[in-house]
Amino acid sequence: MMLRLDPPLWLISPKGRCVAVALIDYGWDHDLLWVCFQAESGECWTWRNAEIRADKNVTMGVNCQP
Repeated sequence: MMLRLDPPLWLISPKGRCVAVALIDYGWDHDLLWVCFQAESGECWTWRNAEIRADKNVTMGVNCQP
C-alpha cells in the first residue's frame, strides 16, 4: 500500500532534514518506507522507519528531538 502524505511531514533522516511526501507499507513483516526529499540537496531518498525521526513542530511549539 502507498499513502500520499497531505500535508507532507518534516523529518530528520541520516542525511539531514527532509520532507516526507509518501509512505510505503509492504505488510506486517516489513518496515514502513518513507519517501522523502532532502531539504539541502533536493535528492529523493526512501528511508526505513528505524532510520528517520520526527522534526520539531513549529506550529505547536513542540520539539520532538531529545
